[in-house]
Amino acid sequence: MTFTVYILYSTIFQKFYVGFTTGSVSARLHKHLANHKGFTAKAKDWTIVHMEEYPDKPSVMKREREIKKWKSTAKIKALCRLPA
Repeated sequence: MTFTVYILYSTIFQKFYVGFTTGSVSARLHKHLANHKGFTAKAKDWTIVHMEEYPDKPSVMKREREIKKWKSTAKIKALCRLPA
């Protein structure tokens, strides 16, 4: 089983979304773009800008929390290698 932290970006909202999945990141993105309730439902232009794989669920959850605690767009852009 694959454990992946991923970061999505919406140009409409100019916001990032950090999450993790135990399956395909592409399939997870499809769910974010589908009709559902929640933060990512508000825009339909989410794109994957970063992914990191981990060997187990505790590791991937720890990394997701670490990135979410940053609260810094500049730091996330640097991680994703996006222009500042």
